[in-house]
Amino acid sequence: MKKRTILFLLFLIYTGCHVSSQDKTLIYSHGAVTRTDTSQKQIHLVFTGDEYAEGGPVIREVLDKHGIKASFFLTGNFYRNPDNRPIIEGLLEDGHYLGAHSDRHLLYASWENRDSTLISREEFERDVLNNYKEMSRFGIQKEEAPYYLPPYEWYNEEIARWTRDLGLVLVNFSPGTYSNADYTIPGMGSRYLSSDTIFSRILHYEEEKGLNGFIMLLH
Repeated sequence: MKKRTILFLLFLIYTGCHVSSQDKTLIYSHGAVTRTDTSQKQIHLVFTGDEYAEGGPVIREVLDKHGIKASFFLTGNFYRNPDNRPIIEGLLEDGHYLGAHSDRHLLYASWENRDSTLISREEFERDVLNNYKEMSRFGIQKEEAPYYLPPYEWYNEEIARWTRDLGLVLVNFSPGTYSNADYTIPGMGSRYLSSDTIFSRILHYEEEKGLNGFIMLLH
């Protein structure tokens, strides 16, 4: 979670967005929910985190100031890091959803061939359940946090099936705005997207297609 994500957060606050998991009209991609009811004027604001939480306090402050609830999908690495305890406890106190994002932030499927799963089912289940084990130290039980966002936001139908077999619901971001590219840096060359560029793409997408039911992911 980086401080620059606050730019997008302020935009979402301006449009009066909030997070809800009660929509019955769901859109799927490769077995994961990637958008909810497009007839409803709501955006699901999602943050992911692996080890560190540099922008966490700022994000929490802005969410609290504007009365907005978000979802935070965090790895076991994140929950284990003692430096993150204050922000985790603070987010729980504020009533945000805290979920799982892989214990060790493993890559589940090949980038080149998505259908090629890189881990065994046993490894997958261990990774997910160990994530929930770390969450339980904060009083978060699997039954209370059934939504699972895969590491790297990358998965396939097999991973989705294994997730369902664990009694969980696989979710991922809605494509199109490139909000999830906020992790890129200038050193990445043509892959880099500046905050201004991403912000403009969000505005353009909203104007052209709308953002109803959108799962807006930020790092």
